[in-house]
Amino acid sequence: MQQYTNMRSLAIFLSILSLSVITLWDKDLPKGAVIDYIEVHKSDRVLEVYSKGTLLKTYRVALGFNPKGKKEFEGDGKTPEGVYYINDKNPNSIAYKNLGISYPNTEDIKNAKKYNKATGGDIKIHGLMKKWKYFGIFHSCIDWTGGCVAVDNSDMDELYQHIKIGTKIKITE
Repeated sequence: MQQYTNMRSLAIFLSILSLSVITLWDKDLPKGAVIDYIEVHKSDRVLEVYSKGTLLKTYRVALGFNPKGKKEFEGDGKTPEGVYYINDKNPNSIAYKNLGISYPNTEDIKNAKKYNKATGGDIKIHGLMKKWKYFGIFHSCIDWTGGCVAVDNSDMDELYQHIKIGTKIKITE
């Protein structure tokens, strides 16, 4: 009987937790919201957006195909870590829209030189590749990009609308 009660309590707890997570991911941004800061937590596979220090929304993401650790050079499959800025908006990219990230910074360039390799570039927040648009949010079940941060297309629409060039983005392990 005690085991049944414990299992029931665990099931209730997990249900409440799941509903909380779904609610956080599914709510729309407030009309007219201006995102002024972005954080990506690679180990949690989330992108958080803020306005004036208030968390507005959390998005599930996919990362580079070799996500552990800081990007060292072009082709390593890692998503960079550090402080960057949104430096471009492209509605016609090879993926469904993108927001350019100002990678590489000075530290990234210095690090790649240690390996005598190029830093690479073209690190973006982007939607799904056009042939994968039907995967939706399930794309985030695996890390598949070359080092970018990927969201589903509906999330990309929302981010694209509310993020301006110059917005600070911090990417951490």
